[in-house]
Amino acid sequence: MAKRDFYDVLGVARDADEKALKSAYRKQAMKYHPDRNPDDAEAEAKFKEANEAYDTLKDPQKRAAYDRFGHAAFESGGFGGGGTGAHDFGSTMSDIFEEFFGMGGGGGRRSGGRERGADLRYNLDVTLEEAFNGKTVEIEVPTSVTCDTCSGSGAKPGTSPTTCRTCGGAGRVRAAQGFFTLERTCPTCQGRGQVISDPCTSCSGTGRKTQERTLSVNIPAGIEDGTRIRIAGEGEAGVRGGPSGDLYIFVSIRPHELFQRDGADLYCRVPISLTTAALGGQFDVPTVDGKTSRVKVPEGTQTGKQFRLRSKGMPIMRSTQMGDMYIQVTVETPTNLTRRQRELLAEFEKESSGETHPESAGFFSKVKDFIDNL
Repeated sequence: MAKRDFYDVLGVARDADEKALKSAYRKQAMKYHPDRNPDDAEAEAKFKEANEAYDTLKDPQKRAAYDRFGHAAFESGGFGGGGTGAHDFGSTMSDIFEEFFGMGGGGGRRSGGRERGADLRYNLDVTLEEAFNGKTVEIEVPTSVTCDTCSGSGAKPGTSPTTCRTCGGAGRVRAAQGFFTLERTCPTCQGRGQVISDPCTSCSGTGRKTQERTLSVNIPAGIEDGTRIRIAGEGEAGVRGGPSGDLYIFVSIRPHELFQRDGADLYCRVPISLTTAALGGQFDVPTVDGKTSRVKVPEGTQTGKQFRLRSKGMPIMRSTQMGDMYIQVTVETPTNLTRRQRELLAEFEKESSGETHPESAGFFSKVKDFIDNL
């Protein structure tokens, strides 16, 4: 008989999020669980069907494969080796019971007590110039490393961990609760499956020690604020020989006193004198590469006018292209005038007309029309 669509099995839409999937599965599992429906073959089949549907849809990679290929994605040893076995069933039920009853799996532990080490975060501040040029920086990272005395086993040299007698090495123990048989982490070995009778004196049985390491980090040219750099295997060492976590470096670019950045483009605000704006002129502006570029100001330039300097911005990562630099001018009103300067400005005002101040003349003309129409 052909399999039903997994979304129909759970009764959810195809765009259902993780929370909706889990809620729908919980209802199906409670309804058709064999303990509630003894000797009911149909209920047992629906329970297994719901379990298979949820196990597939809760995994982003499996779900993507199912959305694209349907059930064919898992046939003939397809995605990840095919269907849903007993191990997947236990994993799925563990997810639900851990969510609602506070019990469940071993929190990422591996057989033999080999836990993956924690990921680390390092915040790195760089200047805009460093982001422009790129550089290699050395950072000091306090982290956990594998104990060299016991080689990460946690046991005193000459001894070794022994299998936990409480759980028989499984890392979990079962307990009956009403209709259900629930699993929880073994309280004796904390889910590791092994116990250490004679711990290493250097690391107290953890298999790792705290140490500060110096790492070289490459900051590529054009890196943007908030970029995350992942260095695999440079996080904390795993417990008792487990794999190390990763180091994530979050890059922040310090504010610059001259430039503001927007992607690969830079912006610079430059004040110019009243006479330069009115008569025209030119000025030199610094660029982030340490050089200068000349900007020509046409006659009659107003505040807010922008000038574009092509390819004078930031490098674009993984590209040979460059952003642009935009110069925005602000016309500065003169202050602390001498008597003669005041006289000259007064003479200029007498000679002014709507042609010399077209914007203000147009505005006050609109004001006059507005008042006349009231």
